[in-house]
Amino acid sequence: MAEAKISSTDNFFLNGNFSPIAEERDAENMEVQGNIPQDLAGNFLRIGPNPVHIFSEEAYHTFDGDGMIHAIEFTDGSARYRNRFVQTDGYKLEQERGDWVYKGMNSMLDPTPSRVPEGAPSNKNLANTAFAFHNNTLYALHEPSQPTVIRLPGLETEGATDFDGKLRHPFTAHPKVDQKTGEMMTFGYAFQTPFVSYSVINKDGELIHSTPITIEKPVFMHDFAVSEKHTLFLDFPITLDFERAISGGPALDYEESHGARIGVMPRFGTDADVRWFEVKPGVVVHTANAWEEGDEIVLQASRSKTADIVGVGSIPEDKLADTHGQLYQWRINLKTGAITEGPLSKLHCDFTRVNDDYACHQTRFVYGAVFNPKRPFTFDGVMKYDSQSASETTYYYGDSRYGGEAVFAPRVGASAEDDGYLITFVHDEGADQSECVIIDAQDVAAGPVATIVMPFRVPYGFHSGWVGAR
Repeated sequence: MAEAKISSTDNFFLNGNFSPIAEERDAENMEVQGNIPQDLAGNFLRIGPNPVHIFSEEAYHTFDGDGMIHAIEFTDGSARYRNRFVQTDGYKLEQERGDWVYKGMNSMLDPTPSRVPEGAPSNKNLANTAFAFHNNTLYALHEPSQPTVIRLPGLETEGATDFDGKLRHPFTAHPKVDQKTGEMMTFGYAFQTPFVSYSVINKDGELIHSTPITIEKPVFMHDFAVSEKHTLFLDFPITLDFERAISGGPALDYEESHGARIGVMPRFGTDADVRWFEVKPGVVVHTANAWEEGDEIVLQASRSKTADIVGVGSIPEDKLADTHGQLYQWRINLKTGAITEGPLSKLHCDFTRVNDDYACHQTRFVYGAVFNPKRPFTFDGVMKYDSQSASETTYYYGDSRYGGEAVFAPRVGASAEDDGYLITFVHDEGADQSECVIIDAQDVAAGPVATIVMPFRVPYGFHSGWVGAR
């Protein structure tokens, strides 16, 4: 069993409910406040960093933690909880050694000799960031790496896949699955050329199309967007620069002079087909959705004025607002080249999600996690934005109660886009109590219809997923 060896440290991401846990556990017959809906059937999943062996606690970055999945399986009004480490090759190698092997993002230039044994991967596939479910297969994702196959409901790790040798680039943490065609679109970015590569995987899980995408220099391209007919790439100004790091600066940094542009190409296009549209500089970490309306492509995402990827967790309160995104929209007219852009909501939010069944097609609703204005990487509540009425509704968790990404789970037999539930983990820091809350997506302001009182602490994490009962 893994053992998290964390000493006293000032690192924000190793303290409080960000601190890791060591145990893998199962639980049934948990305390429930309210009633778990009978028409909620499937698996709620949340993944995040849970470090075990750390090279430097001072230099530890939250992106470095070993992947751990926390899951609740819903059946007939009941719930079963499981949590498991993702058994990647790097995780198993460090378990065998009983100590660190891989240094971490902020320690790449540390002169300490490498411990990576001959024949082992030079970089650790952490499988700690997000999920994709495609062709009846669940993937745990880490964008510099290959996707890792996870079995449901037990969360067993099958291992990384390269799609029969056809995947030859990193695999984003945010692929897009078009439920109407069954296709999954993915991309990867890298420090070396080609800086971006793109692929399409068909409904049967076969990688059938790949192409490089040319940009001038490497950037942190965490997410992208796909509509019914087009794929959109975000060349925004979080740049990757090793020379800057060698001279003492951050490898990842906001570089406004780089500018910002959105590349648009047909879903099965090539590099030569990409049209680039210049937009206002800013930062997009997570998109919500994209679709066509006549000659226009509509893109919705969380956009902030700036960002500090390396310094996340240490940003002072008076600098936080500029790093917190707002729901934002671009309209790109493919016929005239005209662009209309601007914020949709005054609320600061991220982890923007839609009903996954509608991804790549027009959506009315976006769900997001509402930022706490005073503490980094902390979320006070959940919001639902209605594009038709240009308004949002919110639910706040309460004093010293913080959550994360809320995923949409369609009601069994759902008949409308918002006919379902929002599910997320919440932690009450005052009581040191974790909960799973279930909110009716058609009445967000009313708060949870059910709250599962977790018998174990669930640390804050990254992204959530939903896999309906099959």
